[in-house]
Amino acid sequence: MSTLKPLIVILGPTASGKSEMALKLAKKYDGEIINADSRQVYKEMVIGTGSPAQIENENIKNKSDNAKVKNRSFQPITLNNIPHHLFHFVSPKKSFSVAEYKRSAIKMIRNIHKKNKLPILVGGTGLYIRAIVDNLNIPKAPPNDKIRIALEKRSTEKLFSMLNKIDPRSASVIGRHNKRKLIRALEVYKITGKPFSSQQIKGDQLFNVLEIGVSINRDKLYKKIDLRVDNMIENGLIDETKHLIKKYSVKLPAMTGIGYKEIGQYLSGELALPEASQRIKFRTHQYARRQMTWFKRDDRIRWIGNFSETKKYIDEFLLNANCKIKKSK
Repeated sequence: MSTLKPLIVILGPTASGKSEMALKLAKKYDGEIINADSRQVYKEMVIGTGSPAQIENENIKNKSDNAKVKNRSFQPITLNNIPHHLFHFVSPKKSFSVAEYKRSAIKMIRNIHKKNKLPILVGGTGLYIRAIVDNLNIPKAPPNDKIRIALEKRSTEKLFSMLNKIDPRSASVIGRHNKRKLIRALEVYKITGKPFSSQQIKGDQLFNVLEIGVSINRDKLYKKIDLRVDNMIENGLIDETKHLIKKYSVKLPAMTGIGYKEIGQYLSGELALPEASQRIKFRTHQYARRQMTWFKRDDRIRWIGNFSETKKYIDEFLLNANCKIKKSK
């Protein structure tokens, strides 16, 4: 029997239903939710990131855009009476590394344990999840503006080619379209002289973890993605992007993410709206495939398709872990 405190992880590809599953579980097991999505950490990026936090931006603004990470406000967002942590607290103009995420998430998990509640980590960013589950020793390579500016001038295709030569493992995981992550992997290599993938060393286990993957048929997933994109555009993605473009450079890594890039191109006249919408859908399909490729490598994940089956696994897990968690009926 493990003496480590419990952590539930709900993961899966984008639009698979992770947030809905996590919310049901948090209500059932007196839990609190912690974000594990690298796009949902950014302030003012709510609609385009598919965030569960469909609330006014002013309700999630931080006290200071210029505060260092360690001083940033971690005030949770409360949705359906459940606290949601690490959502929308980083300015889009600021960098936020995996190492910073790891420190923040561990702090949140331990704070939730102190309240005798169940922490539920939810998201689709594989490296964020692995950083916690495997206590990864993340490379200490602080952002280097000189290197980043030089890399930013390169095309995404060129960056992928550069990374594929020195670190094919990272290149295959990141893919050809995620410029922000390609730049970071190359930056780490240039600073440390070692491939990013070779520096992710496992440490001692921090928590007793149950990883649950939300299983969904690919065709059904693609249909859900397409419907979500249509709803995003209908519900304000264009206005959200206009607001962001007024405040931030379109060249910022956060602004080149799926959705914001294509709507930005529509607003500048480069794309018609139907073409922009189709590109968002296509890129999101690609992203979902990359997520599944990453997750399928981990045989600890239990792939489950419904809430009742998930509940059975968690009941068994908590019983074996000898955890006294309050459950609702």
